[in-house]
Amino acid sequence: MTVNRPRGTRDFLPADTARRRYVESVMRNVVRNWGYSEIITPTFEHLDLFTLKSGEGIIGELYNFTDKGGREMTLRPELTAPVMRLYVNELQPFPKPLKLFYFENCFRYERPQKGRFREFWQFGVELIGSGKPDSDAEVIALASALLKAVGIKGDMKLGNLAVIRTLLKGLEPEIVSKVMRLVDKKEYAGLEALLDEIGVEEQLKSDLFRLIHLEGRYILPEVKEIVGNIPELVSFEKTLKLLDAYGVNYSLDFGIARGLDYYTGMVFEVYAEGLGAQKQVCGGGSYQLIQLFGGGDVPSTGFGIGFDRIMEICPLVPPAQKSLVMVSKPDTHIEAVKIANELRKYLPVQIDLMERNFKAQLTYANTINASYVVIVGEKELEAGKLTFRDMVSGEQELLTLEEVIRKVTGQ
Repeated sequence: MTVNRPRGTRDFLPADTARRRYVESVMRNVVRNWGYSEIITPTFEHLDLFTLKSGEGIIGELYNFTDKGGREMTLRPELTAPVMRLYVNELQPFPKPLKLFYFENCFRYERPQKGRFREFWQFGVELIGSGKPDSDAEVIALASALLKAVGIKGDMKLGNLAVIRTLLKGLEPEIVSKVMRLVDKKEYAGLEALLDEIGVEEQLKSDLFRLIHLEGRYILPEVKEIVGNIPELVSFEKTLKLLDAYGVNYSLDFGIARGLDYYTGMVFEVYAEGLGAQKQVCGGGSYQLIQLFGGGDVPSTGFGIGFDRIMEICPLVPPAQKSLVMVSKPDTHIEAVKIANELRKYLPVQIDLMERNFKAQLTYANTINASYVVIVGEKELEAGKLTFRDMVSGEQELLTLEEVIRKVTGQ
C-alpha cells in the first residue's frame, strides 16, 4: 500500500529545505535588527478565536475539529489572532510598544492552486501598543526592507480606511461593512447595486467611486477635495513623510480596503513581479483587535508575508558550504571515526556507513560534490599524517591533522 502526502501539502527535499531556511534566516536577521523579538504560538487554537475575529463564515475554510474533551478546536489559519490572544493572556504588563515577529505554518481548507496550499507558511510582524504615525511608518518600512533583503521587486500601495469611513459615516454600520467588503473584492457592479438599493445620494455615490479609483503618489489634494482635511489625513501625511525619510517607494491607492471592521486606518499591500495573477506577497495595516479578545483599547499595526509566494520568485540561494569525506579501509576505520569527530568542529564531515571499498568511497565523495577528501591509511597513520585531497583543484598532499584543520578553515 502506498500512502501519498495529503492534498494541498508539499514535501521539501534537502536542497529546497536548505534554500527556504536560508531565505528565512535572512528575513529573521532583518527583523531582529529592527528590534523585533520572535514568538511561537500553538499550532491549534480554540475555534472561537477565529470566529470572533472573522465571523462564523470562516469555518468552511478551516481544519476544525472536536477534541476528545468535546472542545471545538482548529488548526490556525493565520497568526494575527493568536498573537493578540497571547498578548491578552501573557503580555499586557510588558512595556509598550511590543515589537513581535513570527514564522509559522498555517492551514486553510480550500482548493489548492498555483501559489495557494492547504498548508502554507507565514512570516509576520505585529507592533502592539502604539497608533502613532511613526509606528505605521516603521512597520511599512520594515516590510519594504524585508522584501528588498530577499531580492523581491514589487509595487507597494498604501491606503487609509478612515477616509472611506469618514465618507460613509451617515450610513448604518452593517451597510458600511458591506460596502467595505465589496470595495475590498473590487466588486464595483455589486457596490453600485447596493448603493442604489439603499438610496444613497448621487453626490455620495460619485464621491465614493471617485475616491476608490484614486491612485498615484501625489493624490492627497484630490482626496481632501472629497473628505476635507480630516485628522486621519493629517496623521497619514506624517506617515508618508516618514516613509520618504526611510526611502520607501510607494504609491497611494484609496481603493485598498478590508472586509473586516477591526481595521482602523492605514492599510498597505505589496504586489510582486513575476507571480502572475496571485501576485500579492504582503499585506498589512493598523487595527483594533485586542479588545475583541478581552483586552483593552490597544492599537496595533502589523503585516503578513506569504513565504511560499516569496520562494517562487526569490533569487537568493544559500552560499556554497565546504564539506569533507573521510575515506578509510577496515583496518583504519576506527581511527577515521576519531578524526572525523575532530574535524566536525570545523565543517560538515561524512564517513562511510555502508562498508564500501576504497574506490567506492572515493566515487561517493565525487557524487556528492565533496570539497575535500581525507584518506586515512596505515602508512600515513604510522607517520602521523593524513592524505588530504582538494577535490576542486585535484591537488593531494600529506598533512598532519592540525595542517588539515588549517587548510579547511583557511587559516
